[in-house]
Amino acid sequence: MQKNGVLLLLLAALMFALAGCFQGEQNVKEIDVPEDIDVIDNEEADDTGEEDDEVDEDEATESPETVSRDIYVLDTDGMVVPQTFELPKSESAVMQVLEYMVVDGPITELLPSGFQAVLPAETTILGVNLQEDGTLIVDVSEEFKDYDADNEAQILQAMTHTLTEFSEVERIKLWVNGYELTEMPVNGTPISEGYSRANGINLMITEKPDLLHSEISTVFFPKQSNDETLYYVPVTKYFNAQDEDVLAGIVESLLTEPVTTPQFMQVFNDETVLLNKPTIEDGVVQLEFNEQILQKKDDGIIADDVMETLVLSLTEQEGIEAIEVIVDQQEILLNESGHKYDQPVTKEDFISTEKM
Repeated sequence: MQKNGVLLLLLAALMFALAGCFQGEQNVKEIDVPEDIDVIDNEEADDTGEEDDEVDEDEATESPETVSRDIYVLDTDGMVVPQTFELPKSESAVMQVLEYMVVDGPITELLPSGFQAVLPAETTILGVNLQEDGTLIVDVSEEFKDYDADNEAQILQAMTHTLTEFSEVERIKLWVNGYELTEMPVNGTPISEGYSRANGINLMITEKPDLLHSEISTVFFPKQSNDETLYYVPVTKYFNAQDEDVLAGIVESLLTEPVTTPQFMQVFNDETVLLNKPTIEDGVVQLEFNEQILQKKDDGIIADDVMETLVLSLTEQEGIEAIEVIVDQQEILLNESGHKYDQPVTKEDFISTEKM
């Protein structure tokens, strides 16, 4: 009887160890650590353990229970747009944002009026796996195939842009129930090489571009939601391939496109003109406008929406980190809060205030 007891204990221990091994094999490679979590080396703590207690108490007090995440959804016109959501902290942020992209999922109550998620209802995220080359494999259930052909491009664009918000991810590949897709299941979009931001978003191509002398770029057009909240729509277009012409083309598109595409909001004053070709130095692009760009000429105020539109669009260009605006016959420029623009303006100047 005693031997049997020992054997049973050994058998239980073996089963427990095997279960741990299998569980370890199923673990998804972690690719994101929320920025507000500090990783602390236990060896740095005091041997008495008192410092550990103090650190834990401080972290519990200071660390928020939610994290800001950008998730791409569909607006009222079916365009793919980023929206920032406060999500509960999760050990796998990548799995979490995918789950929040499912129709009728946890994002439903958070969406602005008229907006919707992109992944078909009841889709289950089976797993994700990040490859060394930056390719993120996303394995989904069969329900993923239940979508309209007209929504195929939007699904790819929304998934790609949401997941490449994580700096380690360069492109995505899709699997269904453990089998790799070489093309999308409904309309047959080729995806064997993966899908990245280089494939574009909300493509706006009115005529066949001269590919030899053109460059693709994404610009951001302001738009209002049903409750009149301003948000920005990323749109991929072709521009003349020379550096300065690309930048000038982007600015010209921002000035004129809302006139011909009424769904976009015009934030620039009529007769606003870019006076000279943009110049680039040390990652800063300099733009010179006439006085019509000002919200209030006498006070030198540039509308915040105007500046954000320029910053978001131009910093999409490789090597450009900030913009500097010069206005003809105006020495001092201010934002709407009265703060002076005495430094080049970056995307973070707007993101940091929106996500606090």
